[in-house]
Amino acid sequence: MPALLFSRTSARLNALLAAIGLLAIAALTKPGISVQTGFLLQVLLAGIWTVYVLQLIGTLIARRTSGGSTNLPVLTIDVLAVLIPLAAFLLIGTRDRYLYCAIWLLKPLRHSTYFRLMGRVLANEARNLIGVTSIFGIVLFGAALAAYLIERDTQPDKFGSIPQAMWWAVATLSTTGYGDAIPQSFAGRVLAGLVMMSGIGIFALWAGILATGFYEEVRRHDFVRNWQLVAAVPLFQKLGAAALVEVVRALRPRIVPAGTVICRKGETGEQMFFIVEGRVTVATPSPVELGPGGFFGEMALLSGQPRLATVSAATEVSLLSLYAVDFQILSSSNPEIADIIRRTARERRDLLPKD
Repeated sequence: MPALLFSRTSARLNALLAAIGLLAIAALTKPGISVQTGFLLQVLLAGIWTVYVLQLIGTLIARRTSGGSTNLPVLTIDVLAVLIPLAAFLLIGTRDRYLYCAIWLLKPLRHSTYFRLMGRVLANEARNLIGVTSIFGIVLFGAALAAYLIERDTQPDKFGSIPQAMWWAVATLSTTGYGDAIPQSFAGRVLAGLVMMSGIGIFALWAGILATGFYEEVRRHDFVRNWQLVAAVPLFQKLGAAALVEVVRALRPRIVPAGTVICRKGETGEQMFFIVEGRVTVATPSPVELGPGGFFGEMALLSGQPRLATVSAATEVSLLSLYAVDFQILSSSNPEIADIIRRTARERRDLLPKD
């Protein structure tokens, strides 16, 4: 069904359609645009809206067939992208109704995990963020109060009350400095300098807290994903939690498309690979296929000699790579795994034809 196909519209296509729509909106606001050009741009907007209607229908069908498991934010964005322009067309005057298509700014976020990530970061760092925000409020009110006391007689139109002075305090604390309100006295200018330096420190604290929160959340997400990949390899399934943590830190995940050459005969072997999903083909005189749980590249890694065979992806392959330095660390902490790898390397070497 066509609507179901539209429900699977990729993030790139959604972003492209939204960008085209927003450019059309911007062009329609240009003075002196011809009637014909305006009509064509509005037809373009109508076409994009039709695509979004089909996407919404597909999303609703998919939600019904999956028992309501469709992501609620995705459904909300699809509904808003259709209903708000429709309501504007029916209820708003001709001049501004197309402006409500700007809701399509949300469409590229339909596939994004950014808001969920942002929500987790804000929840984790709420205590620190509230603390810095409290400092900001104290400095803001204190600066407005001080500016009111210092400048109220000199500039009653700019600093005649604390609310008026607070506008200056916001502009100065954020280091924006619009220039519409400037202290005239020496004491007022000293105050402005102190407020600006305080603002730099406060915003640096906010940025540092959020940056650290994002880094920790991304690292936690990557660790969980890598843990799941490593745990899927039979060679590591008997390890305890502490040993598995070391393995997760040593291995690096990688996705290889079908047909890609992973390593070539004659290359220096600086890493070996464990297969999580998919299959690879080892180009020996009698080609061999390896599947999930298998590993390859260990002979060159152990001996330091060039690789003895070319390995390519027979299907899309999910791999975990282990570099030589990390193998030495893994060998010292988990000798049984290193012994299995070395024993397999000897067996495979014995099967290769002798020159």
